[in-house]
Amino acid sequence: MAHLHTDPCPGCADPDLAFAAHDHAHCTSDALARADALIAAKGLRLTPVRRRTLEILLEDHRALGAYDVLTRLAAEGYGNQPPVAYRALDFLEEQGLAHRIRRLNAFTACMHPGEAHAPAFLICRGCDTVAEAPAAPVLAALEAAAANSGFTIERSNIEALGLCPACQDAAV
Repeated sequence: MAHLHTDPCPGCADPDLAFAAHDHAHCTSDALARADALIAAKGLRLTPVRRRTLEILLEDHRALGAYDVLTRLAAEGYGNQPPVAYRALDFLEEQGLAHRIRRLNAFTACMHPGEAHAPAFLICRGCDTVAEAPAAPVLAALEAAAANSGFTIERSNIEALGLCPACQDAAV
């Protein structure tokens, strides 16, 4: 059953939705609208190549490597040199519109643009779907453990590898 909802779109940020049927067109259009508003509020520009890069990242709940993005951009006439993709991806990451998934050396669209958050990424090793899950309790535990050692965390990236419900069902 497809997940249908109205604006605002808190359900699109639900990590379960990356692994379930939902109104992905709404998910994408909501994220693009929030990105447009965020970039305009900062007085910046979402150039055609930046916007198209974000659209490509939003097409699926998957992480894409820079060369995957570059291939798509080149096929659509945006240029075929690696800096084209890297500059767009760097901009999107700097503005909080995309996240880098270090385990995959890839990028995924942020499902919470404009919100201060530090997500955990749930990565399916079967289909490469990536869900962005709230990680406040995990971060609090990590910060407490660090504080007990006299360590101050400046940056963290939480990534969990496993199987989504569809891949678990397929393995049975």
